[in-house]
Amino acid sequence: MLMNRRDALFGLSLSIAAGAGGYAWAQPALGWTPTALTPAQAQVLDVVAELVYPKTDTPGAREAGVPQMVDKALKGWCDPTQAGAIKSALARMDTDAKAAHGAAFVTLTPAQQMALLARYDQEVAAAKGKPTPFGGLKDLITIGYFTSKPGATVTLRYDPVPGDFKGCVPLKEIGRAWAT
Repeated sequence: MLMNRRDALFGLSLSIAAGAGGYAWAQPALGWTPTALTPAQAQVLDVVAELVYPKTDTPGAREAGVPQMVDKALKGWCDPTQAGAIKSALARMDTDAKAAHGAAFVTLTPAQQMALLARYDQEVAAAKGKPTPFGGLKDLITIGYFTSKPGATVTLRYDPVPGDFKGCVPLKEIGRAWAT
């Protein structure tokens, strides 16, 4: 009898999920104020960064502060052409989402968002090493993630002291001298 109730509840949950397919998915509110991006661009960036580096057993991009870092880089580090290309990539994601699904990028289902990102990845691959706006955005997200404290210390398993220091070791013990 317990299995029948489980099956019934499973079927009911699938029906509810299917019925909610036309509704927007809730996205977390930004916990920061953008300085180089519009609030809408910052929300797209926040979602994209978390899709590129999601939280698993290691922190995700959002937890690592990647969207804030990218916003700061666009304001203070990128030249105006680079910043403009990345802002246009974020705007294009919203435009493409509305054209394909009739809704803003941040309100699409994760599967729909990933499908759009896969299309942009194909464009980057087709460019064969030439700079693309989405490629630049993904590069900044990657730099932001792996230079953040969680990215560098948890994801990469940083070891600040890799071993014992032995100052005077006979050359025959180590085989050859090291350059660094």
